[in-house]
Amino acid sequence: MIKHNKNRNKNDIYSMPILGFIFKNQKFILGVRLFVLALFIYAVYLGFESPTKENTFTKEVFWGLFWSLFMVVTLATFGRIFCGICPHGFLGKYITKYGLKKEMPKWLKNPWWGLLLIVIGWWAISYTLPGFYRMPLVTAILFTVITALAFLLYYLYKDMSYCKYVCPIGSLTKAYQRVSFTWLSSYKSDCSECKTFDCATACHYNLKPFTFNKKNSMEDCTLCMDCSSACDAISFSIVPPGKSLYEKLKIDKIEVWTYILITAAISITMSFHHGLGRSPVASYMPWTKTAEYFKGIYDFGSLDAVGLFAFLYANVITLFLVFFGMWAASLSLKAEYKKTFYTLGYAFAPLFLIGGLSHLIHSFFTHTYADIANGFIYGFHLDVVNVVNLASRKDAWLGVFSFFPYLASLWAFYIMYKRVNLFQASKMSKVIAFTFASLFIIFYLTLNLSRIYTAHVYGKSHGGSHHSHKVHMKN
Repeated sequence: MIKHNKNRNKNDIYSMPILGFIFKNQKFILGVRLFVLALFIYAVYLGFESPTKENTFTKEVFWGLFWSLFMVVTLATFGRIFCGICPHGFLGKYITKYGLKKEMPKWLKNPWWGLLLIVIGWWAISYTLPGFYRMPLVTAILFTVITALAFLLYYLYKDMSYCKYVCPIGSLTKAYQRVSFTWLSSYKSDCSECKTFDCATACHYNLKPFTFNKKNSMEDCTLCMDCSSACDAISFSIVPPGKSLYEKLKIDKIEVWTYILITAAISITMSFHHGLGRSPVASYMPWTKTAEYFKGIYDFGSLDAVGLFAFLYANVITLFLVFFGMWAASLSLKAEYKKTFYTLGYAFAPLFLIGGLSHLIHSFFTHTYADIANGFIYGFHLDVVNVVNLASRKDAWLGVFSFFPYLASLWAFYIMYKRVNLFQASKMSKVIAFTFASLFIIFYLTLNLSRIYTAHVYGKSHGGSHHSHKVHMKN
């Protein structure tokens, strides 16, 4: 390691006693990676060994603990640390080291693969076949196939190309790490004298941490911390949440599309299918009426037609609002449409991630904690009494967590305001552009308000899609 005798900034996590140990001590990080790897392998094994629904361990490890609890919480706070302990990336570094190190072909070197896999291959199927992926055997097969594909691509191609372009989780975590309150970079005073560039040499992703500040982008950094063990000039700092979103940055188109499509696939669709779908007005919703119409033409069998059409409506409405809003904003700003779209599109970043914390925390108390704990009791044959939920859905105090969607909306408005001001235009033009570019945010906010209004006026339906709701939201 290159040593530098200097005092770290007070906001540098590496200088903090407990957090510094967690994020910089390579032996501790290795221990965490080995623990997660063992958990991963055992959960897959048990999925094959015990494929019936009684095996709650396999599904809770993947669909309760890893996603969404750990990943969403850490993305909203410390950033992309899930990728830093992911078994695929952990083993992939060693496979790549002894692999063929070829250049990935251009047709495959496209982050759209990862995004489409998670939006269509995961969410579209999840809404149409509720609970399909949560079956232990299906979960085990899914992750066996993904692991085999990952290892093959690690062996064939250099620079951890699977993580950059194919991994469906990678495309999501890369985009949402911008919302966190941490930033990895380096101390400029030390870098100006550096001649060895050990941090870049240590990076398996072929990244240069000393360029992150200049680009206002951490690019494909997974926070594996390999660079910090190679050079002491690396910093991992606490910064204002979403710091990079307020200024000019290196535009990455896939990040903007991730914000748009993931919000549509998760937040908007769930509001349609599970929020309004659990109210007495569900039968009047267009996705429900459309599903009923097509049921008269085609026998959907066990498929959830309402879920499918809720997903389609959510994406169509989202794309219309975004495209139309950005087109109108570009006219007002007298700027190129693409520049307007990708500059202002970063304002949508908080909608899913921060807004989703409302349900995530609510669910943790009402079932997620107990489900995970009982899954581990089953998986390790612990001779203890099953854990009960920490709270009931009827507990009024859980309502305190409902403010997250509104916090997400306000934050999105603020980012939009900051990014509109990056354009050279009159004050009135900016006001008009802000209004139109924010149509999707306004819709998101209105949708959350309408759910509360509907529940208050009409109450909640006592039948219907409650079970489906639980399955989807835990996914």
